Amino acid sequence: MYIVTGVSRGLGKAIVEELLERNEKVIGVGRSHNFDHSNFSFLECDLSHPEKINELDFPVLYGSVTLINNAGILGEIKRLSDQTVFDLDKIMMVNVVSPMCLSQVVYAKVQSKKDFALVNISSGAANRSIPSWAGYCASKAALNMLTETFYLEELEKGNHPTVYAVSPGVIDTDMQVQIRSTEKANFSSVENFQELKKSNSLYSAKEATLRLLDLLKLPFNGQIPQDLRTIETH
Repeated sequence: MYIVTGVSRGLGKAIVEELLERNEKVIGVGRSHNFDHSNFSFLECDLSHPEKINELDFPVLYGSVTLINNAGILGEIKRLSDQTVFDLDKIMMVNVVSPMCLSQVVYAKVQSKKDFALVNISSGAANRSIPSWAGYCASKAALNMLTETFYLEELEKGNHPTVYAVSPGVIDTDMQVQIRSTEKANFSSVENFQELKKSNSLYSAKEATLRLLDLLKLPFNGQIPQDLRTIETH
């Protein structure tokens, strides 16, 4: 069983498509979806309102369960001192609070903790400051820390879940369209991202998905931060 957030487009959609091709059962969580498959079910939830997560009706989860917290937003691309609408609260709700609330709710339903895998989709931006991405960088850094702390806490309780904070690389999604369309006056690095597109250097969502699923096949060695660009597909 897989539970995936943000399944309407981008990486989340690609993950679900691949899982369904492999005849896996999937529960999608988010505001919308475009799937019609006997192995797919959907729980509607606006993840900018994490208090709604406790209202989701998850079944008791037996056997292997993998939660992939994929949904995320970049927020307004602009320097903090220039922002007229300060959206840090929404960024944190979607990128940090909701993933961890959902992890808590799902984990409580899991009957075999050793067969549970948590995958939080992070970013290389968690480890370096990028001007005009302050909220996004901060949110992914916070997500990484919460992910690692959750794992250590479960070890203290005698549980041994598989836990990853995954940086997928620069993927050709709608988020990249948003980035490339930003005025240089608001984002000094915009030309770098435009060049990645021109030089065909972006990963496809399909390729990132295959790398992620290959990672999940590997024995877990306690290394929580992972960069999908280092994972060889088979």
